[in-house]
Amino acid sequence: MTDQPYKNAVLDDLELQEGLKAINPKFGDFVTRVAGEAWGLPLIDQKTKALITIALDVVNQSQNGPGSPFGAHVAMAMKQGATREEIEELLLFLCPYTGFNKAAGCFGALNDFFSQSQ
Repeated sequence: MTDQPYKNAVLDDLELQEGLKAINPKFGDFVTRVAGEAWGLPLIDQKTKALITIALDVVNQSQNGPGSPFGAHVAMAMKQGATREEIEELLLFLCPYTGFNKAAGCFGALNDFFSQSQ
């Protein structure tokens, strides 16, 4: 983890880029270029963008399985200064909009993420 949030949470995070390339080298390069450009847009800060990606994981149910982005997005949000409590509150906030069962699955994945990172 860095002391300061990245200016671009994709282009500045070499560990993330290596993880994307491990899924598939062409995929990793493509995602880095395209997502890096989106993350470079100036008006929404990096922490907010990272929290939005977690919200999209809840909607899309992307928290489990090979290549699942949920853990990477949680790590990304943490690198941008988000706390576990903020991420948990985000999941609670999403319950009435996405469905309680979708959020419940993500709480389980979040607990797994933090138990593995200890």
